[in-house]
Amino acid sequence: MSADLDRTRAVWRQAAQIVIGRIKDGTYPPGTRVPSTLELATELGIAASTSQKALAHLRREGWLRGESGIGTFVADQPPIDS
Repeated sequence: MSADLDRTRAVWRQAAQIVIGRIKDGTYPPGTRVPSTLELATELGIAASTSQKALAHLRREGWLRGESGIGTFVADQPPIDS
């Protein structure tokens, strides 16, 4: 597990917060592709199932949208609160 992640808190929530932070700071602008489940897992040093849970949560919350067979993208209008 990455040294930046706190083992006492839910890792998937921390991964989700990292992606939200990148959306907010412009690293991932609206409409751009975000790393895949495996790419995010490798980058953060977490299990693929953990990154999958984080990305699924962000899709449900309106931060991301999935395109079947293409990837996951930042929503055109991500939530402003959170």
